[in-house]
Amino acid sequence: MTQYSDHHGPEGLLIRGTIVVVPGRGETRDTYTRFARRLAADAYRVRVIDAPVLDAADPDGSLTGLAERLTDAIGGTASEDGVARPVVLVGSDTGAAALAALLGRTGTGPAPEPDALVLAGLPGPTAESAAGIGTWDDELDVRTSCPTHRGALSQDAGVRRGSLGDAVPDAVLGAAYASETRVPTLLLAGDADPLADHEALARAAKSLPRARLSVVHGAHHDVLNDLQHRSVAAEVVAFLEALRNDLRPLVAVRSSAW
Repeated sequence: MTQYSDHHGPEGLLIRGTIVVVPGRGETRDTYTRFARRLAADAYRVRVIDAPVLDAADPDGSLTGLAERLTDAIGGTASEDGVARPVVLVGSDTGAAALAALLGRTGTGPAPEPDALVLAGLPGPTAESAAGIGTWDDELDVRTSCPTHRGALSQDAGVRRGSLGDAVPDAVLGAAYASETRVPTLLLAGDADPLADHEALARAAKSLPRARLSVVHGAHHDVLNDLQHRSVAAEVVAFLEALRNDLRPLVAVRSSAW
């Protein structure tokens, strides 16, 4: 059984970079098909891996296992010219927490060497806000208001219902928020996400040397797939394009009536 879902750009266009997507709790690779296709349409090579399993009894082992899978996934995209750079890791929910923790640790095991990170829907430092999730409809309300995404989650037999009530290992969340990674990092959060701690996210963004925190109005926990997914994908693409230009935005607003 394949360990990846691959999405390629239009034929005849040069690949603008490599993106590896790491899902979160309960999600499958299919959860990110729409998001991956949109980035691939802009000539990025996109690969989605399985969500990480985070063992509270062995968080370092869990992160090391993820590092090995990421290194394999990135290496497997190489053509005769090598891996197309920049290489950007995109994580959602526990995928985001695991990436931040992994890139922030030093001297404790192998780690991939991405050029940038996108951390979407990073859970807050405590699991208290997830305790009230009961029925599947309750979980969907936490995740998204997008009818298409709600339908995709409900129809995917691989999605593990009730997973948002699972506690995220304290060691992983602590390492994620204490991370001092120096790679450019885009943090994405919905302002209607009950699992987010916006004050903690703001502090984390300010503590990193090259970070940007973008808040999506009306978006819930699945910020990459919620009703605002087109605008969110555009924000990610703008970040990717700025990354290729030494983090200098290619478009600047000089005058605007709104």
